[in-house]
Amino acid sequence: MRKANAILTGADIFFECLKREGVEYIFGYPGGAVLKLYEKLYDIDFLQHILVRHEQGATHAAEGYAKATGKVGVVLVTSGPGATNTVTGIADAYMDSVPIVVFTGQVPSHLIGNDAFQEADIVGITRPITKHNFLVRHVEELAATIRKAFFIAATGRPGPVVVALPKDVINSSCEFVYPEDIEIRGYKPKYKGHLNQIKKAAEVISNAKRPLLYVGGGVIMSGGSNELAIFARENKLPVTMTLQGLGAFPGTDELSLGMLGMHGTYWANQAVNNCDVLVSLGARFDDRVTGKVETFATNAFKIHVDIDPTCIDKNVIVDLPIVGDVKHVLAELAAEMPKPPVVDEWWNQIYQWKDECPLTYEDNDGRLRTEFIIEKLSQKTKGEAIIVTDVGQHQMWTAQYYQFNHPRSNLTSGGLGTMGFSVPASIGAAFAVKDRPVISISGDGGFQMNMQELITAAFYKLPIKFIIINNSFLGMVRQWQELFHAEKYSFTDLSSSNPNFVKVGEAFGIESYSTDNPKDVDSLLNKALSVNDRPILVEFKVVKEDMVFPMVPSGASISQMILRRLNPKGML
Repeated sequence: MRKANAILTGADIFFECLKREGVEYIFGYPGGAVLKLYEKLYDIDFLQHILVRHEQGATHAAEGYAKATGKVGVVLVTSGPGATNTVTGIADAYMDSVPIVVFTGQVPSHLIGNDAFQEADIVGITRPITKHNFLVRHVEELAATIRKAFFIAATGRPGPVVVALPKDVINSSCEFVYPEDIEIRGYKPKYKGHLNQIKKAAEVISNAKRPLLYVGGGVIMSGGSNELAIFARENKLPVTMTLQGLGAFPGTDELSLGMLGMHGTYWANQAVNNCDVLVSLGARFDDRVTGKVETFATNAFKIHVDIDPTCIDKNVIVDLPIVGDVKHVLAELAAEMPKPPVVDEWWNQIYQWKDECPLTYEDNDGRLRTEFIIEKLSQKTKGEAIIVTDVGQHQMWTAQYYQFNHPRSNLTSGGLGTMGFSVPASIGAAFAVKDRPVISISGDGGFQMNMQELITAAFYKLPIKFIIINNSFLGMVRQWQELFHAEKYSFTDLSSSNPNFVKVGEAFGIESYSTDNPKDVDSLLNKALSVNDRPILVEFKVVKEDMVFPMVPSGASISQMILRRLNPKGML
C-alpha cells in the first residue's frame, strides 16, 4: 500500500519546492496576487527574502546573484505591473544566458482573459525572451512545474524561466509529490562533444601556424576556466575574450590578448584578422565581436564549440562545429592533441602589434580620467574584486583596463546593454559573495535608472562600493554623436539636470564622497575598500569629452579600427 503524502496548500508546496532546490535568497516585492505566499514567507527561516524597491531591481539582483555563483537566482513579484516591471531584467538574462526563475502572481484562473484588476498576460509577453515559461493551471501541477523551471533554467545553455501563479492555485490544496527526476520531451542538453569532431579539431589546431582561442561567457558558465588554462598553456595558444568572457582566462597571463571586438585591443583584433585557425569556445559570434561578418577572420579555419546547437552557423558559417559543454570538450581536446602547434613566429607578430598600438590615455594635463581610476582600482584589488559595471563608456574602459583574473568577477549587461543594471546586480552579488569586495561602477546616466536600490543596499548594510563615473553626459551616445551624427549632442547633456550625487547617497543613509582631482583617487579608493560593514558611494567627476578607443564603427570590419582623435574635431 502506498504511503499517503501530506496534503499541502499551493503556498506550502511553493516553499517546500524552494527548500528542496536549495534556494537561499528571493528578491521580491509583495502585492495582492501573492499575499498568501508572503503570509507564509513571514514564518519561513530556511531562506531570506530581499525587499527591493522596484521589480526590475529584483530581476537584476537575481542576475547578479546567478552570475556571481552559477546558481539560479529567484524572483517573486505580484501580477500585472509587478510582473511587467520584470520584463527588462528577464530580457537581459535571456540575452546573457543567466539562470533565473521569476515567479509572478496572476489573477484567479476564472478571471484570466477578462481584463481583471492587475491582470497582464505575462506568459505571452515574455514568451520571446524566456528559455521557457509556465502558467500553472492546477495546484496538482505546481510541484512538477517548479522542478522543471529550475532544471530548465540551470541546464544546457542557461536562461530565464517565468512561472505565473494564479491566486486560486496558491490557495488550493492537494497531495504533495516532489518529482526527483525530470524528463522533458525534446529537451536533452548534450554535454559531451562528438569524438570524431574533437579529433579533427585537435589535428587542425596542432598543425596551425597562427591559432587563436576566442573565448566567450560559455566557458565561465560551464566551469571550464581551469580546462581552458591547461589547454592554452600546454599549447602556448593566444587567448582573446568577449566582454562576457573576461575572467575566463587570467587577464594578467602572458597568453591573454584582452578583449576583442568593437572596443577590443588592437592586437586582439589584428590576431583575429590574421589567424589561420580560430577556435570559438562558448561564444556566439555577436555583432559587437564580428563587425561586418563578411570580413571576419576570412582566412581562418573556424571551429565552434557551443552547448546550444542553434548558435552554430547562426551569425558566422564555421568549418567544424562541436556541440557540447565547453568544459568537457576542452578536456577532450587536450587529450586528443597530437602535438602542440609551432607558434613562435605568430607570437612575435602579436608582440609587434602590441608595441604598435598599446592602450593609452592622456595623463599629464591634471584632469581626471576614467582609465586612470580603473587602472588604480585594478592595482589595488589585484583582480580579486567582483566588478559590476553598468553600460556605456565606463563599461568598455573597465573591460580594457581592469585585469580580471578569476571567472565570475566581471558582472555586466552584454547582449541587451541595459543601463541601470549595475546598482541592483551588485546587491545580488553582495549577498552571493562575502569574502571579496563588490564594486558597482556606473555612469551618471545609468546610475539614475535604478538608484532607488541604494535603499536596499543601505537597509541590508551591504558593503558595496558604489562608484559613479560622472562626465555629465550619456557618454557613449555622445561619442557616437560626435563621430557619426554631425556633433549634434541631442538630449545627451546631463550637466544641468544631474542631481548632487553626494546628497543623494546621504539621503539614503550612505556615506558619500566626490572629487574631480586625480590626486584624490588613491585616498578615496582606499577609503571605499576599507569599509566592510556598510555601503559607500564615491563620485568621480571625469573629463566630459573623452572617448573610448580603439573603436570599430557599427557595421564596419574589425580591421577598420578608429584608434584615436587626431584633434578635438577629427579622428584617425
